[in-house]
Amino acid sequence: MTQEEWLRYGFEHGYCGPPVCYTHDGIPLALEEDESFMDGYDPCIHILRLYEDPTVREAVEANHSPSQWRASNEGWNK
Repeated sequence: MTQEEWLRYGFEHGYCGPPVCYTHDGIPLALEEDESFMDGYDPCIHILRLYEDPTVREAVEANHSPSQWRASNEGWNK
């Protein structure tokens, strides 16, 4: 299964939304979540970074320590 097929499967079965760009599209929130966030509520929105290739993965993980320790704490070590 390709990455796109895997993502489409998840979307079609309601496991996730479509891939969006945080930089250009913002965080996907329900209206209630958006309003709560503006009122000071701090929701935890889980994001999965989609890597173009292994080189990008290595570069991101080298620069983003939460990607390293979350993988380690959750048992997702390489």
